[in-house]
Amino acid sequence: MNRGPTLFNITSLTLGFAFLYLPIVLLVIYSFNAGKNVAIWEGWSTKWYGELLRDQQLLDAAWVTVRVAFLSASVATVLGTLGAIALVRGGRFRGRSLFSGMLSAPLVLPEVILGLSLLLLFVAIGFDRGFWTMTIAHITFTMCYVAVVVQSRLVTFDRSLEEAALDLGCPPFKTFFAITLPLILPAVVSGWVLAFTLSLDDLVIASFTTGPGATTLPIKIYSQVRLGVSPEINAICTVLIAVVAAGAIAASLQLKRQEAERERAERMAAAGR
Repeated sequence: MNRGPTLFNITSLTLGFAFLYLPIVLLVIYSFNAGKNVAIWEGWSTKWYGELLRDQQLLDAAWVTVRVAFLSASVATVLGTLGAIALVRGGRFRGRSLFSGMLSAPLVLPEVILGLSLLLLFVAIGFDRGFWTMTIAHITFTMCYVAVVVQSRLVTFDRSLEEAALDLGCPPFKTFFAITLPLILPAVVSGWVLAFTLSLDDLVIASFTTGPGATTLPIKIYSQVRLGVSPEINAICTVLIAVVAAGAIAASLQLKRQEAERERAERMAAAGR
């Protein structure tokens, strides 16, 4: 057997994962460094996590970030799902190309241009920048990601169950919530998790649309890193990594469980025929 391609693939995969995740692993390790100098290892310690709990500015920024991410992801999921349904189920309505292009525009627009345009909009309408302007901005650029994820699920969706429910007299509104939504729920949940993660990670758009009293964690970290990396920053980044990883794992397990239940239901239905 020729083991050359297999060895090459394993080596490439190992180097790729090392390039992506080794810096994250080092950040997590150095968050437990006993010394204040993040470049010199002085032993294991958790004291910087205690210092983090006493840093009210970082905690306030983290709370603002989580609130903005949760609200923007929730609203973006609703709007993105409705937009995906309109594109897939709406047929060739007037203005469909324009609607599709506008919905997908944030995917290709540089974040600087999107942030600047939103800033000019808020200034033009006299909307004071702060928590809500930042939330609206995050809804604007995360909605398109949800629409793409849900649209890909709707394209491959088997509509025979919907048609059967409608033939049996189920109203369209109830059919959507009883049949369609549970079947596309994995895509909807994936879209929400993606929107939440993108909002947590955003720096450029938030820096354009933020205001007094609405400093997010990425902005706070960036402003402190310019003066030097402190162990507290490593600690808060480690906490964020743990939260995002736990959310991703929980969502993956939930999706797998739903897929298993759906396959089991299909097998039972096939066996009963």
